[in-house]
Amino acid sequence: MTPLDTPLDLAQAAMDAAPEDTTKRMAFYERVADSELFLVLDTEPTDDKIQPALFPVEDEHYALVFDSESRMAEFTQNPTPFLSMAGRQITAMLAGQDIGLGLNLAVAPSSMLLPASAVQWLHDTLGTAPEASEATPSAIYPPGQLPETLITALDTKLATMVGLAKFAYLAEIEYENRPRTHVMAFIDAIPDAEPAIAAAISEALTFSGIEAGSLDVIFLDATNKLSAALAKNGLRFDLPQPPEPATQTIEAPGSNPDKPPILR
Repeated sequence: MTPLDTPLDLAQAAMDAAPEDTTKRMAFYERVADSELFLVLDTEPTDDKIQPALFPVEDEHYALVFDSESRMAEFTQNPTPFLSMAGRQITAMLAGQDIGLGLNLAVAPSSMLLPASAVQWLHDTLGTAPEASEATPSAIYPPGQLPETLITALDTKLATMVGLAKFAYLAEIEYENRPRTHVMAFIDAIPDAEPAIAAAISEALTFSGIEAGSLDVIFLDATNKLSAALAKNGLRFDLPQPPEPATQTIEAPGSNPDKPPILR
């Protein structure tokens, strides 16, 4: 069995160490949703059909998933067809079919069976889309007291948004004719990525274990006057950026006086 070294291992260990802690249990399910998982298939996938290999355990059927290809190979012991996708995509595919998930079975500390009811719950929770609305901001304030679990959840989500925006601010915002609330403002986000960003922040709020609360998400250009107020009062998060493409300068022969051409 491999050592405790993946996000799923760590989240499962934290959940087992505090079985009554709802926050740790929610964090584990968030890791299942966010992780790249390797799904064992019954046959090679085709354009219109994906058939997971199903294994009976008592009266339930389970699809097998692993959080690394090496763990999958350790379990199967033979070449086997598989598909790699995010946990959220796998739960969406299995929801409503009375199929559970066998996670890292027999090859990792996070080995466990997630029943079909847990798969359905996770799919339903992930499917709760944030509501869109319009309001006119009137003032920006520093962020108020927020649970550390929420800050950690936001930080984890933002770390996955490579290149989707330049940075983000967490602050309190006041609108005309609306009570003050917290806001996550993304600066110079890719327009096509805005729905996915909003959904990810909504998930961070849900899986942080907060019983009630709200967190608005807005998207601004760096030139928007509200961006200056956020820079002054907000808590800034720098999003990871893709690496710059490597460039190579080729000198023409004889163009550098310190490197005369070699005559052959």
